[in-house]
Amino acid sequence: QVQLVESGGGLVQPGGSLKLSCAASGFTFSIYTIDWFRQAPGKEREWVARISPLGDRTSYADSVEGRFTISRDNVKNAVYLQMKNLKPEDTAVYYCKPFPSTIVGDYWGQGTQVTVSS
Repeated sequence: QVQLVESGGGLVQPGGSLKLSCAASGFTFSIYTIDWFRQAPGKEREWVARISPLGDRTSYADSVEGRFTISRDNVKNAVYLQMKNLKPEDTAVYYCKPFPSTIVGDYWGQGTQVTVSS
């Protein structure tokens, strides 16, 4: 059974940092590209970042490029999102998901809430 457990969110002031974690199980983690998404209140879920199976290729949404860093540990079946210089517009619930998502279908983890506010 596929399971995705996001953690590490919290309340942080503008300009602060957080590191999110996603623990995955129930599928062969090391062969999948992994994406981070986020959903702000009243908005559509949006893609944030992607990492290749070996971690040698990454890509980012323009809105987070240069501030966020995605990484992974295939031994621990985990993917991370280091977020720096956070802005109020980064406030959202953050989710991870394998790509292609057919392995999980419509399933999403519970997400982790990030709130950037002074």
